[in-house]
Parts: sequence; structure tokens; C-alpha cells
Amino acid sequence: MSGEYRGRGFGRGRFQSWKRGRGGGSFSGKWRERGHRPDLSKTTGKHASEQTSPSLLIQSTLDQSIPYKGWKLYLSEVYSDRSPFIEKIQAFENFFTRRIDLYDKDEIERKGSILVDFKELTEDNEIAKLTSNITNELRDAPEKTLACMGLAIHQVLTKDLEKHAAELQAQEGLSRDGETMVHVPHIHARIYNYEPLTQLKNVRANYYGKYVALRGTVVRVSNIKPLCTKMAFLCAACGEVQSFSLPDGKYNLPTKCPVPVCRGKSFTALPSSPLTVTMDWQSIKIQELMSDDQREAGRIPRTIECELVHDLVDSCVPGDTVTITGVVKVSNAEEGSRNKNDKCMFLLYIEANSVSNSKGQKPKASEEGCKPGTLLEFSLKDLYAIQEIQAEENLFKLIVNSLCPVIFGHELVKAGLALALFGGSQKYADDKNRIPIRGDPHVLVVGDPGLGKSQMLQAVCNVAPRGVYVCGNTTTTSGLTVTLSKDSSSGDFALEAGALVLGDQGICGIDEFDKMGNQHQALLEAMEQQSISLAKAGMVCSLPARTSIIAAANPVGGHYNKAKTVSENLKMGSALLSRFDLVFILLDTPNEDHDHLLSEHVIAIRAGKQRTVSSATVARLNSQDSNTSVLEVVSEKPLSERLKVVPGETIDPIPHQLLRKYIGYARQYVYPRLSMEAAQILQDFYLELRKQSQRLNSSPITTRQLESLIRLTEARARLELREQATKEDAEDIVEIMKYR
Repeated sequence: MSGEYRGRGFGRGRFQSWKRGRGGGSFSGKWRERGHRPDLSKTTGKHASEQTSPSLLIQSTLDQSIPYKGWKLYLSEVYSDRSPFIEKIQAFENFFTRRIDLYDKDEIERKGSILVDFKELTEDNEIAKLTSNITNELRDAPEKTLACMGLAIHQVLTKDLEKHAAELQAQEGLSRDGETMVHVPHIHARIYNYEPLTQLKNVRANYYGKYVALRGTVVRVSNIKPLCTKMAFLCAACGEVQSFSLPDGKYNLPTKCPVPVCRGKSFTALPSSPLTVTMDWQSIKIQELMSDDQREAGRIPRTIECELVHDLVDSCVPGDTVTITGVVKVSNAEEGSRNKNDKCMFLLYIEANSVSNSKGQKPKASEEGCKPGTLLEFSLKDLYAIQEIQAEENLFKLIVNSLCPVIFGHELVKAGLALALFGGSQKYADDKNRIPIRGDPHVLVVGDPGLGKSQMLQAVCNVAPRGVYVCGNTTTTSGLTVTLSKDSSSGDFALEAGALVLGDQGICGIDEFDKMGNQHQALLEAMEQQSISLAKAGMVCSLPARTSIIAAANPVGGHYNKAKTVSENLKMGSALLSRFDLVFILLDTPNEDHDHLLSEHVIAIRAGKQRTVSSATVARLNSQDSNTSVLEVVSEKPLSERLKVVPGETIDPIPHQLLRKYIGYARQYVYPRLSMEAAQILQDFYLELRKQSQRLNSSPITTRQLESLIRLTEARARLELREQATKEDAEDIVEIMKYR
């Protein structure tokens, strides 16, 4: 090969940043550990625990005797033909070679990482033959297994680049004398779809060094900082420069000079040296997600710190639901403490290997195959159950009476709460040139004490796929929105999500809404723009809060005064009140028949009597005339009568766990639209409301009420998994809006 061509870098097109050369060539850009300067010819390099000759500046990762050209980048052990890692590397190399065309090499070059589906690894026959159990090996020895994967893809990409370089030589008619060498950067293998998921309460001391997968809600995100993994040190005696590894970013000084004749033990750190290697670092805190079989009353939810490096930083914001896979490690409990007894106290944390974000954010690190907004996973059994629920003839009645069976009556209030659970369709969510129009309705329930408002509110938060319940008299503005907390070790400010941010794409239930005081002002932006803007301590940001707010309040004085307006009864501003799509007023009025049925219902529940369980469909058919169609009878009755349970009729309520799956499926896959007939009914009702408000000088009717009608009508269609809202849906919503 000619000397003129020898200085050029191969890898045109998609590999423009990867260069080749002889010996210790370099990779341009951020891969500084392989760069060098000619004027520092006396410096030495050190990789892991090995030290090279004093006459060399950099460590050479392309040893001629090692067939794997990136061996020293990934493994600290000396290469040997009998190494136990050889078979693993060969198996992984064959695995990546068969799938090399499926990977985006530009993405690998940009991120320095590759996504590996764990399910594909376990289902690969060749890996199953060469490795005893890939699941156990990854769990018990994650660092070596991931290093073997990284070395395998490094080898595959090196061969691919050498082939590409040879083709370029042939095209340009250059001599092929000598050996072509290409340098590939350090590639991190990111594992996703790892199973099984580990509960946060099980992560204890026996999990140290294990590979785990955790799912939780991000409650705190720190700033991005540079973390030093290798530091250059200057010997004070002879002036020799060496590169010293800092495992896990823990600062440490060399013990001796690499020059044999030098006995110097005093060293000076050189942060600006080309041998100093840094990487992006970020710390997040995740909080466990509580499922039905894990709920423990009276216990604070567990949290754990996770460290993100390289391309994983900025992969989530507070409020996101994430699945993190990584290695369990320990850190000092009090790094800045002067107490010597604290040196034996450690804290567990996760060194993240991949982050799967289940929000509508841009996918980071391991988002292949995961749809935006996914909150639930559905098994085949769940889909069959959802199909059976959807086949019910009077589904609205079944869901309304399954929401909170303990509370008797209040069918229209339960109907409004059920519609808030399903929600409407958000418009222009992905269009950056338009302002999104919210699809989540807000509901306010006002009434006398003792009517079951709090129980219905707790039932809604329990049924929601993602629900947060707070009480107004113990909640602060920061607890609702965002808190700026100061890190004790670094002194930097970090964001901690409040209730509205944690309830993103879900439900936020606020009880004792009338006792919140000045906290009402914090809800104005979150209820309409569905975001929370923050400008504190020099930090200006905006966090998503796409949540439906369900509030329960008692009127001033204890009982509702009909002579006053809703705003006067609650001492609430019209700006906040107009943001609620539905406002229900519950009055405790004596009614002999209703009181008799209510007392029987309460006594039966307290006595623990079991009602006869039968099919709701059969009960409805038996209660009606056999010669008349069910749909005809239903359409003739008002909604309040259709939702009531007839005395003697038994309804088998849907379990909350299954109802949660049904709601999650509807919110994820069903996006209904208004029909022309439904739109006409809503328009006529809105115009009638405008006339009445001008005539009676009542609370103003604005376009918010029209948008509320549209949202609720879409939610009524989504409740039955329909893609189009019909005329009957609009009529039901008009009746609910008239309820006072």
C-alpha cells in the first residue's frame, strides 16, 4: 500500500468517523482514550490493572497475537486460547453476524451502543448449545457476559469495516500491500425485554453484583455531570505520566510509578491530559409501582437510586414509567461524613444497562417494539376477558355498577367518574406546530358529608391504570406540582415530581378539595394546558401533567346552600370552576323509599351477605318483556333509569383488576370520532346553554363547555370500544350534564 494512502481514514459514507492506521491509531470525536499527541512520547498508558511499557504513550488494543482486536477494551484478563470466554464470544459473534443487516450502523456509531433483545438471545439455538444457560450467566456474571457481547459486536463491525476498506481499495486501484487495520469504538451491549422483573422490596444485599430488571416511576432526576473513568497522573520524581483506572468513578491515587528505577510515590492529577477519559453521568430515583398483590397499607413506597451513563442520560423525566435493567452495586451511605463508623454503611444502587421508557417521549436505548403510551401489558387471557366484557349488551350499566359497589345509588355520578376514567381523544398531541387540545375530563363532586364522595374517589384511583390519591388538607403546592431538592453531596438542585406529574396519563384524585387554600392556583395550568412550568433557583423547565383531576369537596358550613351558587358554596374562583367538565352536587334529602333501600344495602354489606351471582345479561333479559327488544326498551328510558339496578336484579360486578385492564386497553387502542348526528346534538345543547346563561345571569358558558361535551361523548364511545360516537352517546352526555 502506498504511503500516501496509508494516512487516510477508511470508512466513508456511514462510517466517516472511524479511522484506520497502524499500531495505536485513533478514533476521532469523543473516543479520547485512543487519541495521542506526538510530543508526549515518554508517557505510558494503563488499561485496567495492567501497565504497559514506559516507552509507549497509549495502550494498543490491536495486539497482533490476539485474534480479537478489541480484547483489551472489554476484558482485563490476558488473552489465552483456553480462555473460558472464547466460546461465549464466538456464539455471540455468530448471533450478531446473522443479524448484522438488521442493525442501524449509523445509530451504533452515534450512540456507541447496540440493542440486544433478550428473548432473541434465549431462543437462539446456537447460543443455547455453546452456553449452558444464558439467563443464569447474565444474572450471576453480568459484567463479563456484557463484555463478551460488546467484544463480539466489536469483532463483527471490525470485519465489516475491513471488508468495506478492501472494496474501496479495489475501486481506487490501490496496492493491497500490508495489513489493513480499522479501529472501532467501544460498543456497549444494551439488553432489553429482560425477564423476570424483580420487585423493589426484594433487592437486598444478596442481589449485590446481580443483573436485575426493575419497573417504577421516576420521581427525581439529577443534572448531567462528567464522570472520570481514567485519570492521567504525573509522577513528581521522574515526570512520567500514567493512565490510572478509576472503577465506578471512585477517585484513587496510584501506589507506585510504572518506571522500574523510579521510587516516586507522589503524583499529580492531570485532568486536561489526553489520557484522561470522562463520560456523561446522571442519577435518577425510581419509586416502585404498586400492583394489586403488592399493596401494603401504611408503608412508604420504596425507592432506589439508578445511575445512567453514556447514551442513557436524558432518557427520562420525572413522572415517567420506566423499566431499568442493570447491575446492583453499593456505595458509601455517607460519603461526606466525618464519622468513622459510617465507613461500613453502604447503600444499594443500580448501574443501568438499558432504560425502556413507556411514555410518549423519544425512545432511548431500548424502546424497540414498545408503543408510546404503553402502561399495561395484555396476555391472551386478558384479551379474551376484554372481549367478553365488550360483548355485554348494557355495558355502561355494568361498568357503572362495578366502579364502587359499596356505595348505593348515585348512578349518574358514577357514570361521570367512569367517563373520566376512559377519557376522550387528545388532539394534535404529536404536532409541534399546534397547541394540543386535552382529552382528559376533570370532575368535581360537591355535596353534604356522609354521602360516599371519598369512597367513590378512592375507587376511581384504584381502578385507574395509573392513579394517585392525595388529600387536600395535607397537601402543599410543591407536593402537587414539582419540588426542587438539593443534593447533599454535590449541592446541585434536582427535580422531584409531585402528585400531578406522577399521575401523568392517569388519574389524580384530590379529596377535601375545599380545604386546600391557596393551592388552587397551582392547578390552573395543569388542568388546561396539562403541563407544569417551573422557574425556581435558576431552573426553568416544563413537565407534562396529562392527568384527569377528580376532586371531592364539602360546601362551606357543612351543608350545601341552594340559595348560593356553586362558587359561593365552595369559595372557589370561577377560573378554576370552569375548568371542570362535570360538577355534581349531592344533596342529602330524605326519601322514604330510597332510605329503605339504602339501609338494606348497608346492612347487607356490614353483615357480609353474599348476593346470588348470576349473569347480568340473563338478569336483564328476564326483567323485560320477552316480546320486546332490549335495545328498544333501553332507548325509551332516560339514562338515570337505565343505570339503576332494579330491586331483585343481581349484577355480577367486574373485578377491579380486570376493569383496570379493560380501561387501559381502551385508552391505548381506541380513538373515537364524532358522527354528524352527535355533533349536531352537542351544538344545539351548547347554544341553548348560552341563551340560558345570558338570560339568568348565571355562571358564564364558554367554549370550554363545548369541548367538555365533545370529550365526554368520545369517552362514552370509548367505553364500549367503538371508533365512532353516535347520537345516543351525545344524548347520554346531555342528560349527565343536566344533572344537578
